[in-house]
Amino acid sequence: MTFTSLDDIRKKLAAQPGIDTQALEAAESRNGQLTKPPGALGALEGLAVRIGGWQGTDKPHCDRPQVIIFAGNHGVTARGVSAFPAEVTVQMVANFQHGGAAINQLSKAFGAEMSVYALDLDNPTADFTQAAAMSEAEFVSAFNTGWNAVNAEADLVVTGEMGIGNTTSAAAIACALFGGTADDWVGRGTGVDDEGLKRKAAVVAEGVALHGGKGDGLETLRRLGGRELVGMAGAIAAARANRIPVLLDGFICTAAAACLAKTQEGALDHAEAGHVSAEQAHHRLLSALGKAPLLALGLRLGEGSGAALAIGVVKGAVACLSGMATFAEAGVSEG
Repeated sequence: MTFTSLDDIRKKLAAQPGIDTQALEAAESRNGQLTKPPGALGALEGLAVRIGGWQGTDKPHCDRPQVIIFAGNHGVTARGVSAFPAEVTVQMVANFQHGGAAINQLSKAFGAEMSVYALDLDNPTADFTQAAAMSEAEFVSAFNTGWNAVNAEADLVVTGEMGIGNTTSAAAIACALFGGTADDWVGRGTGVDDEGLKRKAAVVAEGVALHGGKGDGLETLRRLGGRELVGMAGAIAAARANRIPVLLDGFICTAAAACLAKTQEGALDHAEAGHVSAEQAHHRLLSALGKAPLLALGLRLGEGSGAALAIGVVKGAVACLSGMATFAEAGVSEG
């Protein structure tokens, strides 16, 4: 599919399918009959039921997970908001392509198909303190890449990112969408010192002052985001079009996803929070979206790594719902 404008994307988001309510009810019914005390598997039970509802079955599966990584460069890095230079984005893309990054190992460990999309790395976005980060054409191009990266045969999608400076972009987006001050949303990202943190907060405040309140979530993403955030948003939306559940990664991925939620109510109903990261504002952002994380391990790597690790939780949840015997099947008394 190819979009040609932001309005095209908005119309598609408004027409996205909902959960299969019959499958959801069937999965809930099956869960209530399994050989265990009610609620004994805790959050795994609701997770598996929701996965079944999106997959349209009372016996959900996680046999073909897909991990998609998007990389982009940010003009705002010239303001000294990162502890690493922009060249690291290109270097890490090469590392992904050669199988040397953490996300490669986690994707392999959980049997996920993994792909990497480098989005015009030689052409960083504009410094969002001076102008909109992307033109509409640039935004739509990145969104199309994300949308078309999703394998329609996948049964779970994880999106990840690489882009020096993108925690600054994510903080600006979160601040513009949910309010508060820049200090509420900025963190140390790649490890900036105290002076770097002050610069980062000042940059976020400048960007929000220039672009905040100028439109919906997509417009906020165009003005304050990066191509890799747009790519993730496109993939998350495409997964919804195919009724594929999504695991959100850390602060940057969640900020990109929040732009969909602020454009169309319910746009993230198919998405679970894979984890809560060590980036200080991620918990605040998840709370604003009403998402409870599956894992809390202090991760702050990005790359989709926390969500990829949560694939194992999904696999365990659906294995129990789909594979356990019911009391009737096992000939066990329900008491």
